[in-house]
Amino acid sequence: MRVGRIFGTILILGATLAALSACQKQEGPMERAGKDLDKAVENVGQQVEKAGDNIQDAAKGDKK
Repeated sequence: MRVGRIFGTILILGATLAALSACQKQEGPMERAGKDLDKAVENVGQQVEKAGDNIQDAAKGDKK
């Protein structure tokens, strides 16, 4: 009787985990667009920082 109860509990937990993993939300077009926008903003920020460094170097007379 005890083995049956343990087996039933394991079976229910396994089914619950399988159901929860199947319910994972798929990434929609707006979420993908948001991620692309985040990447673009990050790239622009890096380019602005690089341009600022170049301006500072030029002001000091350093050339790269």
